[in-house]
Amino acid sequence: MATAGKVIKCKAAVAWEAGKPLSIEEVEVAPPQAMEVRVKILYTALCHTDVYFWEAKGQTPVFPRILGHEAGGIVESVGEGVTELAPGDHVLPVFTGECKECDHCKSEESNMCDLLRINVDRGVMIGDGKSRFTIKGKPIFHFVGTSTFSEYTVIHVGCLAKINPEAPLDKVCILSCGFSTGFGATVNVAKPKKGQTVAIFGLGAVGLAAMEGARLSGASRIIGVDLNPAKFEQAKKFGCTDFVNPKDHSKPVHEVLIEMTNGGLDRAVECTGNINAMISCFECVHDGWGVAVLVGVPTKDDVFKTHPMNFLNEKTLKGTFFGNYKPRTDLPNVVVLYMKKELELEKFITHSVPFSEINTAFDLMLKGESLRCVMRMDE
Repeated sequence: MATAGKVIKCKAAVAWEAGKPLSIEEVEVAPPQAMEVRVKILYTALCHTDVYFWEAKGQTPVFPRILGHEAGGIVESVGEGVTELAPGDHVLPVFTGECKECDHCKSEESNMCDLLRINVDRGVMIGDGKSRFTIKGKPIFHFVGTSTFSEYTVIHVGCLAKINPEAPLDKVCILSCGFSTGFGATVNVAKPKKGQTVAIFGLGAVGLAAMEGARLSGASRIIGVDLNPAKFEQAKKFGCTDFVNPKDHSKPVHEVLIEMTNGGLDRAVECTGNINAMISCFECVHDGWGVAVLVGVPTKDDVFKTHPMNFLNEKTLKGTFFGNYKPRTDLPNVVVLYMKKELELEKFITHSVPFSEINTAFDLMLKGESLRCVMRMDE
């Protein structure tokens, strides 16, 4: 392409400081260096993780920064050493990577790459410790290696999944984070068998994706657990058969669930990050074969407390990261499932706005009105 090897000037939404509206700015995007790829982003979605790090209430603030990590785009140019991708390829950026060389990548059981595992504090490229974004010569920090709130971005090749060019990027872009995290937690980790019962704690986008996994697995009963009763109607679209609001009961919610299911759930998936929900998720599963999976991220001071007899009674507790998907190896296959109409991604996309109205997307998320808002970059 004519732009290869040159600095590209484009629009990006810059977070200058915590909690302040993003500003659409002209940024300079440097060419990709060794093992890097410059991507033209066509669609990007807003995930709650973007909002969390924009608010910067519980972590190290890194500003000015270009957020964004759920997206779909086309390779514009590649750096030295990149052989698996070429200009024109359709890709999904992912906040965690797959170098294919470390022990984790070589293991069939892990997706926690030593080199490219998510790092929320790093605002530069791992190759040379520098940013590829500048505004009038001043560096602008990256976000989780993706920074998709920019018309062009530079990403390590190991954090890009090459996908079928026929797949609509405005739909499959949500596979970059939230959907895959929840769906994979159910189908790859909890692995419910047809006819089993499943509880999902937390009915946000990740929880509903976990619920979609239970529905497609043939669960006979899917119980949604959430403090917001308004979420039940929406959850029905994803297979929810029963709804439990812990605030409606005087006894602990795990006891309520055990009574509802004659001894406990076959599988339970927690998608809140609340430590009490995590403990309830484990304690509500059936002895002998019950499996609980933790997806939500707790605060740094949380402690998981349960009696050891729960383990001796053969309840199983598991954790998962990005649904146990290896980004480069597995995401292309998830796209294929969508192309075969086995996945219904459309019902997760509740809003769409032009990229220039990105602050509207933030407002919708903050009000709890959107699961996913997808933005088209060239509007």
